[in-house]
Amino acid sequence: MNSVFRFALIFNLCLFLYCGTSHAEEPAKPETEQKVQDPLRLILPEIIYAVPGMETNVYFDNVCLVLNPANYVFDVHCNRGHLQNERWTFTPEEKEIGDYKFTLNVLDQKNQIVASQESRLRVVPQDAGKEKTASILMIGDSLTHNSMYPKHVRDLSQKFQGPALKLIGSHNPNNDPGVQHEGYGGWTAVRFATHFKETARTGNYRERGSPFLYADQDGKPKLDFPRYCKEFNAGSAPDLVTIFLGPNDVYSATDETIEERTDTMINHLDILVKMIHDYSPQTKIGVMLPVPPAATQDAFGTTNGRRQTRWQYKRNQHRVVERLVSHFGDKQDQQIYLVPTHVNLDCVHNYPARSVPWNAHNPEKTVRQNNAVHPAASGYLQIGDSLFSWIKEVSK
Repeated sequence: MNSVFRFALIFNLCLFLYCGTSHAEEPAKPETEQKVQDPLRLILPEIIYAVPGMETNVYFDNVCLVLNPANYVFDVHCNRGHLQNERWTFTPEEKEIGDYKFTLNVLDQKNQIVASQESRLRVVPQDAGKEKTASILMIGDSLTHNSMYPKHVRDLSQKFQGPALKLIGSHNPNNDPGVQHEGYGGWTAVRFATHFKETARTGNYRERGSPFLYADQDGKPKLDFPRYCKEFNAGSAPDLVTIFLGPNDVYSATDETIEERTDTMINHLDILVKMIHDYSPQTKIGVMLPVPPAATQDAFGTTNGRRQTRWQYKRNQHRVVERLVSHFGDKQDQQIYLVPTHVNLDCVHNYPARSVPWNAHNPEKTVRQNNAVHPAASGYLQIGDSLFSWIKEVSK
């Protein structure tokens, strides 16, 4: 047997053995497993609104979910604004009206990009809405009840050439002329959609039912937005409605319960949106994205902190923003918008704090935050800035 024949025989034998053996391919991994997941879960808004003469910010800790943002480098690529340690900030001039690409890259200690997301910066003309009048209904919890951001938005409309805003509502807790709304401390989407009491719209707010629920001819509660508008806006539907809820809906949630709690919240937000649009399909509804909590656990230690940690609530708030973006995003053609309230709040410096001793045996004082979810006055003003920038955009 010559060498050529011997080689051919061995080759065919090997081929036979190989083909006779099962070589089933491994099943392809699901597409979701093949995609590289964003470990920081970035939540930049689709559009960052800005108005000439007003500061606009993106605070990096607000748009990611990490224990310590100082472990990363945040790099913004935009030909407007300034990149600082904890934020990107920009106060545009009138000549800078227009859209600009905005990219946020996050790098680790190896200088590798571990997360990236794109957005658009939109500078809205300062005179957008000039000589227009718009009625606005603000629905919310204690952050609206406080009335500071509603008042600030009204004041900004007077300072920045309109639109002239008429705030409507049954609740004016500070008795400030012209600052009506439907904001109640402790309230949730469920309460606005389902809680009926005959004492709605009058008296002590703690005893009220939903302002939108009325008894029908049979005495059964029914959402009646036309009747509400007749009572508080001369029968006209509001031009704008904002809904700013979330903290009470999910404050005590855990990783195991957050999806169910958020489902409940969104289902009842859908009920409220339908109530409004059944009466007035052209009313623009702004879903204000929940803001992050104060930056430290200290704040939770003085605000029911024994029942929640800062990290767990931050996880809850972040997940709600993700879900709201998924559910209500890309619905501008249905007159539903997302208001990126969450990006513009300084959670380090614009939450309440007080000077206290380090401990019982050391009188030297330090500053500790002392409210977990209610900003200081400066924080409420930032919330108002975000909302007003959106109002300018939809008033063009």
